[in-house]
Amino acid sequence: MFHRIRRRAKGPNEAQRQFIEMVEQMQDLVPPGLGNPAAEPERSEPAVTVGDFLPPELRVPSHDQLDGRMTAWPQPLVLDGEVVACADCGTYRDWLILSTRDQIWLRCRAGHQQQETRLDTAWYNRHTGPADAIHATFEDCLRHLGH
Repeated sequence: MFHRIRRRAKGPNEAQRQFIEMVEQMQDLVPPGLGNPAAEPERSEPAVTVGDFLPPELRVPSHDQLDGRMTAWPQPLVLDGEVVACADCGTYRDWLILSTRDQIWLRCRAGHQQQETRLDTAWYNRHTGPADAIHATFEDCLRHLGH
């Protein structure tokens, strides 16, 4: 079996020979202007500046233009094998997670807030989706999230 494969692979087939001949014929041909440096176009008018792609009403503010971000977290929050509970009322589910100034705050349904130092902005970004709304005030955001 291997002898047959080796016999066939000894030389180029007809298509390969034709290709080799064509390459040899074209070797001395050079398209006009290929070796010459390109002339710089004359600039009679200054370059036109184009405005931003999106109109202002469709732009989304960047993270540094927002005071913070907030998301609902209905299930219990487990950190380091421990269920996080509100320090004031003991609630352990239905949190709002607030990310502001590189700090994470938890807010229970009763309105108690506590800083969670075991979480950071990277955790918040990994566990939340894209923003579905932007609100002018904190209270508007609370209403939007049902708190």
